[in-house]
This record gives sequence, structure tokens and C-alpha cells, in this order.
Amino acid sequence: MKNYDVAIIGLGPTGGTLANLIGLGGFSVIVLDKEKSFYPLPRAVHFDDEVMRVFQTIGITNSFLNHTIINKGTKFVNSKGKVILDWPRPRKLTENGWYPSYRFNQPDLEKKLRKKLKDYKKVTIKQNADVRRVQNIKNGFAKIIYKNSVNKKTHEIYAKYVIGCDGANSITRKLMGTKMDNLGFTQKWAVVDLILKKNKKNLPDRTIQYSNPKQPATYCRNVGKRRRWEFAIKNNLSEKKVLSEKYIWNFLKPWLKKNEAYLERKTIYTFESAISRKWRKGRIFISGDAAHLMPPFMGQGMCAGIRDASNLAWKIMKCLENNHDEKLLDTYQSERFSNVKEYIETTMRMGEFVNAAESIQITDNISSSTDGIKSMKSIKPGLGIGLGPERDKNRGKIFPQFKKKNGKNLDEKFSKNPLLIVSSKIKKKIPTKLNHIKDINVIGLSKYLESINSFAVIVRPDRFIFQSCNKTKNFNKLVNLFNKF
Repeated sequence: MKNYDVAIIGLGPTGGTLANLIGLGGFSVIVLDKEKSFYPLPRAVHFDDEVMRVFQTIGITNSFLNHTIINKGTKFVNSKGKVILDWPRPRKLTENGWYPSYRFNQPDLEKKLRKKLKDYKKVTIKQNADVRRVQNIKNGFAKIIYKNSVNKKTHEIYAKYVIGCDGANSITRKLMGTKMDNLGFTQKWAVVDLILKKNKKNLPDRTIQYSNPKQPATYCRNVGKRRRWEFAIKNNLSEKKVLSEKYIWNFLKPWLKKNEAYLERKTIYTFESAISRKWRKGRIFISGDAAHLMPPFMGQGMCAGIRDASNLAWKIMKCLENNHDEKLLDTYQSERFSNVKEYIETTMRMGEFVNAAESIQITDNISSSTDGIKSMKSIKPGLGIGLGPERDKNRGKIFPQFKKKNGKNLDEKFSKNPLLIVSSKIKKKIPTKLNHIKDINVIGLSKYLESINSFAVIVRPDRFIFQSCNKTKNFNKLVNLFNKF
């Protein structure tokens, strides 16, 4: 029997990110994955600036950037070929310090995450690990029983925390005894991935959603010569027929000839919208697709899982350092649930729009231009109720990425611990007080603080503002709060 600080079930993007974030803290981690290796074919193809910032924290962006392209956005086109809605993704750095939208090939990401995990001596990966039981026990641990699917040996391990990042059919969720609530969108779609034999300039350089009641479809311009088409499956068609090369190439006829591309992958997905009622039971948690499912129209499925990992990782590390904290861990679901639900609901409306229900209002961030084309802005749902006072207008906002004078990113200062940001006014008034702050990381950003009407803020390790103060007399309270972290 072996004991670990954290056990992670599933080594996809969510599990790989979570393992890296906790590995950064120097804790012992075991990752159990039922497959013998990573899946070598495309699945997720999009992520955003917030997720790239998490990858930056892990330390994979320098090598991973070469495997990405900046996404230009999405256009919705009706059956007559007219653009009815534009969703541009401007080539401009956001407050997170990255571009709003990227395209990638999932195997490239998984290779980078796994390679980075080799840097941590306390991280262990077990492939072919088929988890059979997960349960809380009384001594502050959870017990995991898994079977090696190759040699058939059964193993028993213990961890202070267990996180199931094991996908839509999560065994962790089932063993927790919680259920998924269907939010109302269920459709079968075919997904076809191709690699062009040579560049085709007539193919769009962005995502196109074909809003057509006869054949709703999506085209994705992916990395390099990779392209993806997705199309809804009519009820009277068999899956076998839809996945036949004859049917696929007939569907692709408007864009491609059979001799112009290699068919890399063809599959059928049931696009669903669902969310788990409980994300935690004692020391057992679920993240990513194990906790929520959404259709792919916004490209936010994997992103939501990475956000789960970012939110949960630092909270678990604090509990490992400072003893178990029920209230802190309860904020994982309370903060993430409403955020991901808003993404799911917006994605559902987008799916209905793609199904040619043009009267559907996807979001409130839509405006009309002089030529009659509607334009949509990206949504950024805030954190749900959790840490920090609700009355604080800055609580839960993303803290921007700043570069210091030496060119280094300020993010490096708080990958593991919170950060206290103070104005020059505070520095002048009470300099001696600052000398007694635990884990001193005091940075002056007076102009930024002025823009949010504050003298000081506490920033969480996941880059969200925990609390701010706009009166110097309240600064002592903020410092006391910071020292409790």
C-alpha cells in the first residue's frame, strides 16, 4: 500500500494540467489512466487566452506555441450563403496576456503536458490502470483500488485527495453516487478530420457554422493542413452509412475532392449539455467532462476542464499545507458551477442557431452593423459565489498579466501563493506594516489600482482577485486576511 498527497484519475488535458499544477507545489501525485498511452488522433481543437495563461503557469507555452495557430473567429452562414452573424476574435492581446482564441491538435498538447510531468520527482504515472473503487475513509484519506488491465494485478493505494478527470463516462462520478442533469441539448453529429495533401486557398481561414435546417454543419480551420467538418445526422440515417467513405466524400464535395486530402479520423458524437449535481464528496472530486458536458459550438469544453483544474489545484495545495479546510474546498463547485453553466447555456443557444433557428438570441453581446450583419462579442462569465465578499465589485475579476521592468512576467511571483498588490499611497503611509506581511510579495501597480478604484488587492494563484479595498483604513483588515492564506 502506498500513500500520496493527490491521486488523479484520467490523464487527458484536464488531468494532465491538474497534475502539473500540483506537481509545481512539490506534492506527491499519482495519475491513474486506463489507456496504455495517449489517444493519437484529434479531439479538442480550440482553447482561449485564459487557458493559455494556465499553460504558461505550467511552463509549456514556449514549446507548445509552435503547434498552435491564432483563430480568426467564426462566421454563421445561412442556406443561401449569406453571413448572418459574425463572431470575430481580434488579433489583439487580452488582459490575460495572450490572444483570445487558438487552434491546436490535442495529441500535441498531451505530449507537452506528459513531458513536463517528468520534471517532477514526486509525480507517478500509471497507465493501464482500471479504477474499480474510490471511497472516503476515516483517517483523512481516500482509498483507490485499481486493476492493471495488462497483468490483471489489483492494487490498493491511498491519497489525501482524489480527483476524477475521467471524462463523460466517469467512474469517479458513478462511485461518488452523483448524477448529471441534462440541460436540454442532445444531438448526434458526425465529426470528420482530414489532412490536406496541399494547401487549398478556397477553403475558409476561419470557422464557419452553416446554419441550414436541411444540413447543419461546421467547418474548422485547424493547425497546419488539418481541417475538420462536423455535420448533424438525420434520424433516418444509420451510423454505418454516415461513416462510410462514400457518404463522407459526397458530403465534402462542395469543398474537397477525394484525392485532395487524407481522411484521418471519422466518428460520431452525441453532443450533450449536462452538469453534475455534486462535484465533491469528502476528499473525492470530479473535474472536466466528468463534471459537465457541452456541445462544441463555442469550443469551450476542454477550456472549462482546464479552468476547473486551475481553480481546484491551489485550494487543494493550501489544504495540504495548512490542514483540511471544508469551507475552502466547498468553493470549488460554488465558483465553477455557475461559470460553466453559463458557457453551456450559451453554447446550447448557439447550437440552436446553427440548426437555423435564426430568431434565437445567443447572447446579449450582439450588435448590428450598417450592412445588416450582426456581430457577437465573446462572453466571459465571472466566478460564482465563493471566496471573497460579494459586495466587492472587483472580487472574481481576472487580474491582468503584467510585465516587470526586467521583462519577466509578474505571474511568476504567484504560481503557488496569493499576491498582495498595493498602491504607492499605501506604501508611503504604512511602510513598516508591509515589513511584517507573511510571504512578502508586495508589488506597486498604482495606475492599475486607480483603474479599479482600489488601494490594494489580494490576487489568488489562479489569477482572480480575491478581495480589494478602496479605503486606507481597511488595509489592516486586508493584510490580516492575506496572512491567513
